[in-house]
Amino acid sequence: MAVKDRDRFSTATRLRLLGEQTAARVYRSQTRRQARRSRLTGRAALLALVVCSLIVALAYPMRQYVAQRAEIADMERQQRQARERVEELRDLKARWQDDAYAEQRIRERLHYVMPGETGYIVVDPDAAEQSRADHGAADRPWYSNVWDGVDKADASGR
Repeated sequence: MAVKDRDRFSTATRLRLLGEQTAARVYRSQTRRQARRSRLTGRAALLALVVCSLIVALAYPMRQYVAQRAEIADMERQQRQARERVEELRDLKARWQDDAYAEQRIRERLHYVMPGETGYIVVDPDAAEQSRADHGAADRPWYSNVWDGVDKADASGR
């Protein structure tokens, strides 16, 4: 019987040792899993922190870049408009260099006539009244404005 007790004891001891070993493995497995989870969470938190830091660090330069690109586009548009205006003015200057164009404009704006010609200004009374009411002296011939000024000066002197 002593052999049987010893075997039972040794089997019970073995079972107990086996249980303790299994419990230790399970405990180690759980702690490793928890450690892995906490490391993963720590890594994820660090990654999130780095990404947020990069976003914050790049936000101002990106805003400046976009603002500068808009300013550059606006300046290019202004430059293009200035070039177009310069071309228009060059064309106008070239036209004024032509004596025929200058003569035409002078005749039209100042109502000049060439020697031997008779100048006429046809005025529609209704249109003249409307024109005076709307625009005043700007649409009248220059010499009418001069004579009106002389008449006003003469009337105020009396």
